[in-house]
Amino acid sequence: MRIGASFRCFTALKSQFSTVRFSSEIFVSRLSFYTKHEEFRSMFSQFGNVKEARLIMDSRTGRTKGFGFVTFETEDEAHEAIKSMDCKIVQGRLISVEPATTKKADGDGVDSHS
Repeated sequence: MRIGASFRCFTALKSQFSTVRFSSEIFVSRLSFYTKHEEFRSMFSQFGNVKEARLIMDSRTGRTKGFGFVTFETEDEAHEAIKSMDCKIVQGRLISVEPATTKKADGDGVDSHS
């Protein structure tokens, strides 16, 4: 039996990049549960001025939940980080990096364009 080591990243359809409005905040998932805050921040500081790097922590174990958010000074810096880091192997894990999205305040899930 042959075990293949091919990976394919499905985080975002590349055709949608032209229609997605980038913000200066990105969402990073599939991180190692042992990622440290300093490592996380420095991983993205090479792409620009990191205003904030937040790892979401599990209060029970004290470890990261495997995802976090990074806010850059500009949208261009965030876009460069997404292009460079999405689908990269970091600490033995294939990470996903995409624009952060916000939930609608009304929660109805319907866009109203009137």
